[in-house]
Amino acid sequence: MSFAQLIGDWHALAVLFVAGVVPNQIWRMLGLWFGGGIDEGSELLVWVRAVATAILAGVIAQIVVEPPGALASVPDVLRYGAVGAGLVVFLLTRRSIFAGVVAGEVFMLAGKWWLG
Repeated sequence: MSFAQLIGDWHALAVLFVAGVVPNQIWRMLGLWFGGGIDEGSELLVWVRAVATAILAGVIAQIVVEPPGALASVPDVLRYGAVGAGLVVFLLTRRSIFAGVVAGEVFMLAGKWWLG
């Protein structure tokens, strides 16, 4: 298999890079530049962290309550159970978001596999 066959159309990859990566990196660099001198314990950053957490919680709640696409085929009990399992693992692993997300995913995939 050649390199061209492996990556496909390079034009599509270039468009994906320009449309997806470049705009995000600009904001990240500006955030580093402007926020580099701000104290992490300042009231401004505590507020920003709280708002970001609230937005993330809202998005997760909307996905769990009104699931889009293929997630709609997963029973409600399994979706809520996955959230509960993720929360328990999150709390048991000293607030590791990665461990909580992985536990929720494993719970949901195992439940879906078990249910058929």
